[in-house]
Amino acid sequence: MRAVETTQRQGPNPLDRVERLAEARSWHMDRTNDHEVLMLVGGGWADFNVSLTWRDDLESLHFACTLDLKVPDKRRDEVAKLLAMINAQLIHGHYDLWADGSIVYRYALLLAGGAEANDAQCESIIRGGIETTQTYYPAVQFVIWAGHTAEEALKSALLETMGEA
Repeated sequence: MRAVETTQRQGPNPLDRVERLAEARSWHMDRTNDHEVLMLVGGGWADFNVSLTWRDDLESLHFACTLDLKVPDKRRDEVAKLLAMINAQLIHGHYDLWADGSIVYRYALLLAGGAEANDAQCESIIRGGIETTQTYYPAVQFVIWAGHTAEEALKSALLETMGEA
């Protein structure tokens, strides 16, 4: 007998809720199958490709937001350092630097034991992921295109301005 047995989920698929939320908020979305929803979300810095995937085997809803850029080989070490610094500050989720130079922010909502996701949780995973990506996108750009160090880029990106110019 296996130590861990997989069970078929008896409750509703949380992507059904995500799909209803996307329609209600006029978010551009495509339900590719029972286990994946793709969205294109406009942000202040760029458009972000978002994927929400339901994993029956892990009983979790996975959020992934891909930054629309590729890290050149000569800047990979510094970007990796930056992402490690950012990840140390995050309470939820993390950034990954993939072998092809893509940067992805990922987060998962665990729904073990048949728990059901509610609207607030689904909206929070989407909005929180986009806000996190928006916050740190300039720092990544500073390292890749402006040649800043990870420390300089993070400091510049998190600088908050007061008032209006």
